Amino acid sequence: MWQTKKLHEVSSYIARGISPKYVGRGGVLVLNQKCIRDHEVNYIEAKRHDASVKSSLSEKLIQVGDVLVNSTGVGTLGRVAQVKEIAEPTVVDSHITIIRPSKDIFDLYFFGWVMIAIEDLVKEMGSGASGQTELSRAEFKQIKISYPESFSEQQRIVKILDEVFEGVEQAKKNAEKNLKNSRELFESYLLNVFTNPGDDWEMKKLGEVCEGVEYGSSAKSKEEGKVPVLRMGNIQNGRFDWDKLVYSDTDSEIEKYLLKHNDVLFNRTNSPALVGKTAIYKSEMPAIFAGYLIRIHRKENLLDADYLNYYLNCDIARDYGKTVTISSVNQANINGKKLKSYPIPVPPLKEQKIIVAKFDELSEQTKKLEAIYKQKIANLDELKKSVLKKAFAGEL
Repeated sequence: MWQTKKLHEVSSYIARGISPKYVGRGGVLVLNQKCIRDHEVNYIEAKRHDASVKSSLSEKLIQVGDVLVNSTGVGTLGRVAQVKEIAEPTVVDSHITIIRPSKDIFDLYFFGWVMIAIEDLVKEMGSGASGQTELSRAEFKQIKISYPESFSEQQRIVKILDEVFEGVEQAKKNAEKNLKNSRELFESYLLNVFTNPGDDWEMKKLGEVCEGVEYGSSAKSKEEGKVPVLRMGNIQNGRFDWDKLVYSDTDSEIEKYLLKHNDVLFNRTNSPALVGKTAIYKSEMPAIFAGYLIRIHRKENLLDADYLNYYLNCDIARDYGKTVTISSVNQANINGKKLKSYPIPVPPLKEQKIIVAKFDELSEQTKKLEAIYKQKIANLDELKKSVLKKAFAGEL
C-alpha cells in the first residue's frame, strides 16, 4: 500500500543551517553549497565555524540519514545529497536546508532516493532575481511524497535502485573517460606535430611573423545595437560562441574594431586557467571585439591564420603563457608585449596549410566521437530519471 503525504508531514526536522563565523582552524565543520554535488556530500570544500559557540549548535548538527538540499543559487539550487557518514560534529550554512525523515515512516536510504527523485521539481521551485534564486520554504514543505508503508518494500526498492545506479554510474564513467581520451588524443597529435619540426621549419617569436597586435574596444556595450561585441566569454574551443552577446552602436568603434575574415583573437585577461584562450573569426556575422581581447595582425605571407589558432590553443603555447602571465587575485594577464614573445614553430606557408587540413580532419572526427559520448552520457542520465520515476510510481 502506497501513501502520499506532504514533506513536512513525513519529516521530523526541516530547517536552514547557520550563518557561520568562519575561523581558519578548530571549530565546527560547516558544509556549504559546493559540498553538495552528484548526490554526494564532499567535505573537501567544507570550512570551520567558531568553536566558542559550539554549545548552541546541538540541534543544528547533521545526522546520518539527513538529506541536504541547496536552497539558494544559480546552478546549485535544488542539488540533493544524503548524509551517509559523519566523521566529526558538522553543521551546514544558511544556504542549505536539512530534511530529517521520520524514522517510523521511512527506511533512511529509501528517503534519500525519494529526495533524489524530486530534485528536478525542487529546482523548478526557485524564485528571485537572475543573479540569485531561492527555494521557497513554504512551498518546499508542501511537496507531495509518495512511499510504500511497508519497510520491506522500501528496502526492496532501495536494493534495486542501488544496483541499477551503480551500473549506470560505471557506464557513465566509462563514457566520460572515452570523451576525455578523445580530446587528449587530438591534443597529443597537435603536440607531436609542433614538437617534431621539419628541416625547413624555423623557430620564431610571434612578433617576428606579425605586423603587430591590437587591443579591442573599451567602450561600454549595450544589450542591443548595430553589431555584436565579442568578449572573452564568447571564445569556446578555438571558435566564437554567438550566444550571450552584447552590442555597439558607435560608428567610430565599429569602423576601428570591425573584424576581418580569419582574424585571430587572444584572450589577454581572465582567470589563470582561461587566460590565453584564442579563437578565429570566420565571418559568421559582422562584429567587433572588446578590450580584453587582442587582435593579432599576422604577416599573411608567413603565417596561416588557422595554423596560428591551433598553435595558440595547444598545450605548448598555453604552458609558455603561464611563464609570462602577470597574476593578481583570481585574475591573470598576458599583455601584447608578452604575447609577441611567444615562440612558434613556422613551417613554409604551403606546409602550414597541409598541417591545418590534417588538424581539421582530426578535429572533425574528434567532434563526432565527442557527440556520441555526450549523447551516451545524456541517455544514461535520462535512464536514471526513468528508473526513479518508475520506482516511485510503484512500477518496480
